[in-house]
Amino acid sequence: MAAAEKLFLAKGVEATTISEIVEEAQVAKGTFYHYFASKNDMLGALAQRYTARFLERLQAAVDACPAGDWRARLRAWIHASVETYVETYRTHDIVYANHHHHDRANADRNAILDQLQGIVEHGMTAGAWTTDQPRVVSLLIYSGVHGATDDIIAARPADCAAFARAVADSCMRMLDAPKSDAPKPRGRTR
Repeated sequence: MAAAEKLFLAKGVEATTISEIVEEAQVAKGTFYHYFASKNDMLGALAQRYTARFLERLQAAVDACPAGDWRARLRAWIHASVETYVETYRTHDIVYANHHHHDRANADRNAILDQLQGIVEHGMTAGAWTTDQPRVVSLLIYSGVHGATDDIIAARPADCAAFARAVADSCMRMLDAPKSDAPKPRGRTR
């Protein structure tokens, strides 16, 4: 898989042939077909590996925090998510280039979201914040972090640590914001 990833990054998925992958990997073509039925199967395996590594990095950052400090653990998750995505976006964009929103059962996205939701729920139980919608909050944080990081990737910063702090600060404020009543409709003014 490392050979395929290297070639996909250098040439693109469409331009890379299976023959080039097996040559780079120094294996027989039959070996490739023993594990993968097609280049698309290889791409799916790369996506699973990418997600597993992404999750491992996030979990390592969270585990480095004190067990009961859910604020620190959420901040660590957000920082690691930003930093890991910035470092690996090229591979991300290759393995998820064909991801479509109609595939709502995306197991890779759901695994990352479930990890985040676990942090949100544990923090809620511990009293670190209050929310009656941990799934919604997790979706907002996940989507916000991902979307905001796309923006910083486009800006090509030398260091994304300050940006990661700003994203984490914004997410923390969202969790600490008091509930408000629904806005009251305004009357027409002339």
